[in-house]
Amino acid sequence: MAQRDLYLGLMSGTSMDGLDIALVEFTDDMPELVSHQQFELPDPLQEKLHNLCEEQPNELHRWGELDREFAIFCADCVLAFLNRRNLSATAITAIGSHGQTVRHQPDGDFAYTLQLGDPNTLAALTGIAVVADFRRKDIALGGQGAPLVPAFHHAVFSSLKESRVILNLGGIANITWLPGTPTGVTGFDTGPANTLMDRWFKACHPDHADDFDRHGAFAAHGEVKHEVLELLLEDPYFSRPPPKSTGRDVFNLDWLQERIGDLDNYSRADIQATLVAFTARTVADAIQQWLPEQPDTIFVCGGGAYNPILMSALKAALPSTQWHATSVLGVAPQHVEAMAFAWLAYSYIHRKPGNLPAVTGASRPTILGGLFLP
Repeated sequence: MAQRDLYLGLMSGTSMDGLDIALVEFTDDMPELVSHQQFELPDPLQEKLHNLCEEQPNELHRWGELDREFAIFCADCVLAFLNRRNLSATAITAIGSHGQTVRHQPDGDFAYTLQLGDPNTLAALTGIAVVADFRRKDIALGGQGAPLVPAFHHAVFSSLKESRVILNLGGIANITWLPGTPTGVTGFDTGPANTLMDRWFKACHPDHADDFDRHGAFAAHGEVKHEVLELLLEDPYFSRPPPKSTGRDVFNLDWLQERIGDLDNYSRADIQATLVAFTARTVADAIQQWLPEQPDTIFVCGGGAYNPILMSALKAALPSTQWHATSVLGVAPQHVEAMAFAWLAYSYIHRKPGNLPAVTGASRPTILGGLFLP
């Protein structure tokens, strides 16, 4: 009996709410989820990761230490994941590791993006080949290095019978336009999805067990302040045409304070409600302004798909659109991104391009990542 072609995809997003691991089997280039598990980041590690996203002294030393600490955490999670499923390291062809983004500066003369989680350490501790460092090759070719998931969306969700839009509501929101033809796929980051809401919630509830506004309960107690919303929408990112990508380097609590001024002029719940409206409005505006045509249906993935207050705001912003979770297309919202990095590892091993130049702005399609052997 031939050995199954199994890959692991590891994803820790901008929100830093946990490490997702997807076990994915490939048959004739098509991925199928076998199993998924999310591991919570320990509070001390999460705090250090959040701190490294902000300019502070001694960054280089702290980056070096965290690069290995996060990799060790990932390795421990992988080994626990495999042990729980009675799988050996030899059963896995490769791990696709996104790493943890701590800086993303895709514009300027010396564009760069930084993801920590040393793949050498991850490979050595797990005994499994690791494919990592997916974003920098695209940047080397003049691209944004993000978003990368539209290529996976195209491979898994596209249909020649209809056009589709995939909306990923992670820390940052990105959309993928699947036109129903073999070519013409586009996509880009629309702006913040959960990252500002999560950081504001945590600032308001430092001792809360959750690091995010579960089910939008906090926002539900607030009222949208439209004068604040308009100030947030003035950021020049939203008027820039694609290709474009962004991250916490731009959209963070300092940015929020600079835009609004004295935050104490508003109730904390009102700010949370306004941030929900902000995410919904920037997604809706981007769809209306930058897509070739307006979609009849949008399929949603990412953690934001489980926030009923955010989903209600999106439906109100685009009332003529039908909204579904990607689960109706066969992949649950919380599984999509981890599966995407298993797919990118598979693409590397099989020498297939992993980027879409129409999405990232790179000069050509290319194989993404590098191989790190145990």
